[in-house]
Amino acid sequence: MPYTHRLRVRYGECDQQGVVFNPNYMVYMDDAGEVWVSSLSPTGNFLDLGWDWMVVRSTIEWQSPAHHGDTLSIEVGIVRYGSTSFEIGYVGTVEGRLVFKARSTCVSVKAGTAEKFVTPDHIKQLLGPAQDWELPP
Repeated sequence: MPYTHRLRVRYGECDQQGVVFNPNYMVYMDDAGEVWVSSLSPTGNFLDLGWDWMVVRSTIEWQSPAHHGDTLSIEVGIVRYGSTSFEIGYVGTVEGRLVFKARSTCVSVKAGTAEKFVTPDHIKQLLGPAQDWELPP
């Protein structure tokens, strides 16, 4: 089961058209991923796992707008593992209506550095198996 992160869209996150300004979806994805991984740590802080990650690529497909005051639900989960890389998938909805789908390619790095290393098995176990979602390539 993917993790679900919920947030309320704030007025300042919307553009002149009254919809979420597109770069804010990346902020929402980053927040959803950090909260998800931190929830898997015994201490509630993913950095205590001795591991961190960096995003190297993201793709987003918008399906419909989110507006000020909406509750945006974002499902988060792993869609692919490599040796040092992995991909996180995101599906955002408002009251069941699809808003966006996204995918971020990430690399494992040693905590506090930018040094890539093989994703540890215990991290893969925490994150769970790769899920088969229809996401942008």
